[in-house]
Amino acid sequence: MINIGVLALQGAVREHVKALEANDVNIVIVKKVDQLQELDGLVFPGGESTTMRRLINNYGFYEPLKEFAKRGKPIFGTCAGAILMANEIVGQADPHIAVMDMKVERNAFGRQRESFETTLNVKGIGDDVPGVFIRAPIIQAVGEAVDVLAEFEGEIVAAQQGPFLACSYHPELTDDNRMHQYFVDMVRHAVSANLA
Repeated sequence: MINIGVLALQGAVREHVKALEANDVNIVIVKKVDQLQELDGLVFPGGESTTMRRLINNYGFYEPLKEFAKRGKPIFGTCAGAILMANEIVGQADPHIAVMDMKVERNAFGRQRESFETTLNVKGIGDDVPGVFIRAPIIQAVGEAVDVLAEFEGEIVAAQQGPFLACSYHPELTDDNRMHQYFVDMVRHAVSANLA
């Protein structure tokens, strides 16, 4: 049984736990740094990226999360979680955890009232994947090592770089668990590669 954590400092933690539960994994609600040691993969939920970063700093998570990523452990960031993963943020001098070679723009799809739901064609998953966009960021640009998984109206909304997966939308707010299954498969692959 693999262990996947959900960083539980802020955001849609419960919904991610529910989506992961459908995939037969052991879920750890991460509130303390030492819990990272037992994990095979980690989810950064949506929420508010600057608030999340402040809490990451306050609770001593910053360096341990960088180290977690450096060890090649898979991380899945949704919405604000994707912003945490980007190495460049429009209008902001410093990135957060900066594990993916991508440039993101916060709230690029508009404010809360411009929230919407659509169906996406996500590479490796399907052409009917539901995406809920709430104050969602846009992935403006990606480096050569980044694989674009989905676009919406010409804008990148999902991408992968090795063990790191990011999407602008909230897959956890739907009943479709395929994005989480995709991440679980990434984690299983990473675990078996490390055991080989």
